[in-house]
Amino acid sequence: MTIFYLFYAFFIANLLGYGGGPASIPLMFEEVVNRFGWLSSEEFNNVLALGNALPGPIATKIAAYVGFSVTGWGGAAIALAATIIPSGVAIILLMNVLQKHRHSPVVKGLSLAVQPVICMLMLLLTVTIFSDALESIGWIQSIAIAAVAFILLSKVKVHPALVILMAFAYGGIVVPLL
Repeated sequence: MTIFYLFYAFFIANLLGYGGGPASIPLMFEEVVNRFGWLSSEEFNNVLALGNALPGPIATKIAAYVGFSVTGWGGAAIALAATIIPSGVAIILLMNVLQKHRHSPVVKGLSLAVQPVICMLMLLLTVTIFSDALESIGWIQSIAIAAVAFILLSKVKVHPALVILMAFAYGGIVVPLL
């Protein structure tokens, strides 16, 4: 039965994750952490951080890890299939329809109306992750790390993977000494 729930959780998260991997992450968090309890919030945050530092789509990396941690290689395959199937089927079936009606006010309205919802899902996930950081390493370090990351990403234009690796290094070298 766990395999069914694994497939269901990732299928739903990716079916409703309009906008790709980043949009499906809050939905995955809801299923993996809150609904089924396969990972703690801290474990999910670690998988998310490491997954962002590695090349490739984030949703498939999270699915593979969670699936493997729940039921081994079979779980990884099931979670990956559930992650890939919704977008694969949707692109095949819907692309021609969307292209044909791309100038329709209804299609434009559908796309525009879902964007604030995705934004709120990502904001809530950000608040959860930041709250976990505050609880774990405190206000000063959390805000300092966030500020440095913001500057490196927006002003200096350092690649996000390098910023994540720098945070890993800081967390592995400095945080244990405190």
